[in-house]
Amino acid sequence: MQRREALSQVCKLVGSGALASWGARVGAQSAALSDTRIVLGQSAPFTGAAVQLGLQFHLGAQAFFDTVNAKGGVNGRTIEIKRLDDGYEPERCAANTRQFIADDVFALFGYIGTPTSLAALPLASTAKLPFFAPFTGAQALREPFNRYAIHVRASYFDETAAIVRQITSTGIKKIAVFYQDDAYGKTGLEGVTRAMTALSLEPVALGTVERNTIEVAQAVKDIMALKPEAIVQIGAYKAVATFVRQARRAGFNGNFYNVSFVGTQALIDELGAEARGVSVSQVMPFPYTPATPLSGEYLAAIKDKRGVEPNYSGMEGFVAAKVFTEGVRRAGRSLTREGFINAVQGMQNVNFGGFPVDFGANKHTGSKFVELTLLTEDGRIRR
Repeated sequence: MQRREALSQVCKLVGSGALASWGARVGAQSAALSDTRIVLGQSAPFTGAAVQLGLQFHLGAQAFFDTVNAKGGVNGRTIEIKRLDDGYEPERCAANTRQFIADDVFALFGYIGTPTSLAALPLASTAKLPFFAPFTGAQALREPFNRYAIHVRASYFDETAAIVRQITSTGIKKIAVFYQDDAYGKTGLEGVTRAMTALSLEPVALGTVERNTIEVAQAVKDIMALKPEAIVQIGAYKAVATFVRQARRAGFNGNFYNVSFVGTQALIDELGAEARGVSVSQVMPFPYTPATPLSGEYLAAIKDKRGVEPNYSGMEGFVAAKVFTEGVRRAGRSLTREGFINAVQGMQNVNFGGFPVDFGANKHTGSKFVELTLLTEDGRIRR
């Protein structure tokens, strides 16, 4: 009966053709889980204004899986990523997710962004596919608790709280927020507002930009009119860089603060010498030197990869792949999706070479690690 109900639910979401493909395999071994391999599905922006986020995360994850596969895989299985481009658009992401469900991938892995992940998670949950390590800190993906959503990184609320603490510790109270006008940006705005409310403060000005655009002129005008002392930005790197340039030309001399999703390396590449005075909160260990054993492992894994340079987005993909692999290892040779989720829940107080994670039966956010970094005009990132 449960199997028939699951088939009925998936039929509504993925269409009769996908259902036939999926249903034909029920009771048999998954096409994406055999004795020798595990296939994951990743929908991400591999073109468009957020391309570097998807590309770098994917390269980092692939670097780890390449290392594992070269040693025979985990419990005898190699791990592969099947990727589809969504251009950072929810509708395309939903279509990709339906395709992955039809293909019966073992899990959905490393989705990029809040609006896209929000479109995909209900589909994953209905199909009972693990939705592992999305590159987003949105609370709406974490609350209410969802057995199939597993988060490796800290939340945007954790990041924005750290940013507000840093800003206000210097005596600054006039804080503006420039944010992407979608679920991602609004989550970041909520995090800033919550942290400021606790200090009896509120944002002095707000400005917005549409996703996948760089039309920021009105936002610059709206924010600069209120003369803020600091500006928190919740957006992707191209729009954020455009805003920084225009705000500087309009006379803003204060600091800008960004959450990790902005794409630190992509942002500094966009800004060049104009990166001075821009801070970014990070949810992963420093990836540019072997400051931790995990960082050293990452650098060694990408050392001989042509065209791959260290960056935070790549490090996040690497860490996500490492945590996923550990879950597979703990689940054992008789791997199932439910057994994998149970194995991840058993990863309590596990230190991955300087990056501790702590999951539990009702706790699917593994980390609360946040630190602030400062970009410099000579292309460096200071901790």
